[in-house]
Amino acid sequence: MTSTTTVPAVALRGGTSIPQLGFGVFQVPDGETAQAVSLALDAGYRSIDTAAVYGNEAGVGAGIAASGLPRDEVFVTSKLWIDSLSREAVRPAYEKSLELLGLDRLDLYLIHWPAPGLGRYVEAWEGLVALQEAGLVGEIGVSNFQPAHLDAIIAATGVTPAVNQVELHPAFAQRALRERHRELGIVTEAWSPLGQGTVLGDPVLGAIADAHGVTPAQVVLRWHLQAGTVAIPKSVTPERIAANLDVLGFEVSAEQVAAIDGLDRTDGR
Repeated sequence: MTSTTTVPAVALRGGTSIPQLGFGVFQVPDGETAQAVSLALDAGYRSIDTAAVYGNEAGVGAGIAASGLPRDEVFVTSKLWIDSLSREAVRPAYEKSLELLGLDRLDLYLIHWPAPGLGRYVEAWEGLVALQEAGLVGEIGVSNFQPAHLDAIIAATGVTPAVNQVELHPAFAQRALRERHRELGIVTEAWSPLGQGTVLGDPVLGAIADAHGVTPAQVVLRWHLQAGTVAIPKSVTPERIAANLDVLGFEVSAEQVAAIDGLDRTDGR
């Protein structure tokens, strides 16, 4: 295996780039988040993903501050929750996230969920566009949006999201959505990139892992990298935090990629 400190990056629409492997903190209690983030940054992660609804932005900020790393070396993402899906509510929600994080700017800010039944995700996107136009945020994007939602916000504003963060793993490969992302120039980011562990016992992944002397989780993360997907695995275990980043020293072959692709249980399978 090679060094885990040189993680490849993916270019975003605004001319910046995001590390292809980041650290997620979904379901990590705020009191444990600072330590988890510190472990991740010590291991070599340089991208941290949180959200207002996770309730742990303060812990993320504390972990980043404790690392002593320069601000421009850590890519920080947070998300707007559905209780702030209006044009007027976006900026106060954003400023609250910044206050909790102890930062003056986010590198990426996402609408967490379209909540189409509320009928307000388009105006929320207008609010994010206004934030970016005012120079208050780096990149803007969305999470859990389907093609119809993407088309609606682009039609309304002329601004395409930099990122759509969605559930994505070998058993839920979202091929049609990823193809739409390619057409629109949107980066696909995977939450639950390991399927919350549910796919890791599959014998296909076990055989590929054995062939490379790695773990099934490392095989899946390598699959994401080779597909061009940004992935944000979560763990609070030091060994797993490090192992999830240590996927740069091998490649899965085209035949192995096809075998992993065959695990998809969506798109009519």
